[in-house]
Formats: sequence, C-alpha cells, structure tokens
Amino acid sequence: MNAVDKPRYPVALRGDLDGSLSRWRWLVKWLLAIPHYLVLIVLWIGFVAATLAAGIAIVCTGRYPRSLFDFNVGVLRWNWRVQFYTYAALGTDRYPPFTLGPADYPADLQVEYPERSSRWQPLVKWWLLAIPHYLVIAAMTTAGPNLETSQSSTGGGTIGLLGVLVLIAAVTLLSTGRYPRPLFDFVMGVNRWLYRVIAYVALMRDEYPPFRLDQGPREEPATTTG
Repeated sequence: MNAVDKPRYPVALRGDLDGSLSRWRWLVKWLLAIPHYLVLIVLWIGFVAATLAAGIAIVCTGRYPRSLFDFNVGVLRWNWRVQFYTYAALGTDRYPPFTLGPADYPADLQVEYPERSSRWQPLVKWWLLAIPHYLVIAAMTTAGPNLETSQSSTGGGTIGLLGVLVLIAAVTLLSTGRYPRPLFDFVMGVNRWLYRVIAYVALMRDEYPPFRLDQGPREEPATTTG
C-alpha cells in the first residue's frame, strides 16, 4: 500500500531559534523595533494598493504581475522578520535587516510565483472562502472577551493564544535563559498558519491553505513514499 506524505504548501515560513538568547532584551524590543514599525506602516499601505492592482490584473488577464508579486512577498518577508525578532516569536536577538529581499537572517519567507491564477477567485477569496480560516486565526491570535467586565463601561479582554505562548516563553527566558523548544515549535506553527492565509487572501496563491499546524522551524519538503 502506498502512502503519500502531506503536501507542502507553496508559502514557506522559516524561523531558526537562536541558541543563546538574552534573558532581558525582549523587555525593550518594542522600543528597538520602532524604526521598523514606521517603515512597515508605509509598506503595508503599498501592500494593500499592490494587492488591489494585482486583483484587477488577475481578473483581466489571469496573471499576477511579477513586479507586484515580488514587492508583496518582500513586505511579508520584512514583516515576518520583525515579528520573529519581537513578540510573535522572540526567536532571535539579531536585529532585522532593512530590506525587502532575502538576507542572511534566522527568519525568512518565500512564496512560489504562480504562472497562472484563477480569474474568479479574487472576487470571493478574501470575504467568503477564507472565513473558516479567519475564525481559527482569531481564536489563536486575538484577545477574547472578559466575561467579568464585558458589561462594564470600560470593557476588557484577555490575551490571545499566541500572545500567551510568547509571554510564557519570555518569562521562561527571564528566569532560566532558555526557550522551551516544544513551545517554540508550536509558536512557529501558529505563525505559519497565519502567513499562509495572508498570502491566500492577498491573491498570491489559489491553493486553499490547509487546516494544519505544521510546527517546527522549517517545513519538510513534499515527498512520496511507497
């Protein structure tokens, strides 16, 4: 009987955990990353504009303009590096580079360019087809309601699952100087799921993202075994 391994999704997220993380630096990374945050505000505006232009081009021609595709991949790559450095993973103390392109850095993102794209999917991907993934991502990354304060004038909330995991990692780092590897692998799985969905709703791939938490720093290549 033949067995086929799980196929590799064409959005590859990599994050290699540093072996010697500082115990305290995560306390100030929000400050150190401010220059990147300012640049990313501008880049994300460009990302939205490029995605809208690409959507029109796909509907008309069935192709995602390569220049727009490369720019959007660069924005996602830049964003992921900053998140890996800061509070989506805390996986490295190396300062992220200011570049859209590949670089010698512990975190990277690659998206395979589609030679052809569905002309009709841009009309329904982001608001209809991706709804199940939106629900999963909301459960993993956003704060939920605080029932004790939901009736108050100020409201309240709790930290999302990803935030809880990274907070546990931060406290563990502070007290022991070590990042628990199973925890890091799970954090990477959550981030990998998130970026697959972003690439999908940004029209970069037509393949529907799998409902699968692929953990670990790197994804296994697609293989077929007998």
